[in-house]
Amino acid sequence: MKPTRVAVFSSLLFLTFALAPLPASAQVFKCVDANGKVSYSNNGGSAKGCKQLSSEQTVSTISMRPNASSAAFPKVSDDTQRERDKTRRQVLEKELDGEQSALEEARKELAEQEAVRYGDEKNYQRMLDRLQPYKDAIGRRERNIEALNQELSGLR
Repeated sequence: MKPTRVAVFSSLLFLTFALAPLPASAQVFKCVDANGKVSYSNNGGSAKGCKQLSSEQTVSTISMRPNASSAAFPKVSDDTQRERDKTRRQVLEKELDGEQSALEEARKELAEQEAVRYGDEKNYQRMLDRLQPYKDAIGRRERNIEALNQELSGLR
């Protein structure tokens, strides 16, 4: 039996309204105790010092503090910053050189291991499993080089 368009449409309409979120509404009371401490509750209607809040009024529990002024942060002279940037560039370039030489070494090791075939590797998957750590090492080195190049390109 083929469903009719009306049946499909009414099913979709029912699902739309069934799954649509309904707005939550509850009574919220603002209560002030004898010490002046303010608290909010949903069952404070009978308690002393509680007033029901309007449903349009938003209630926030996050206190807003002004941000610290930028005057409180230490200032660095332009010459000092240039020297720091220069040192940082030198460190990153040294790391990049080390990663590039390690990548070449990892590629040589992989090539050496690919040339070797052990007797217990009649199953091709065993050879692939043995080579995977070498391939992973190459991938790590390439990602490190990419990250270092990106870091160097962001320097002034």
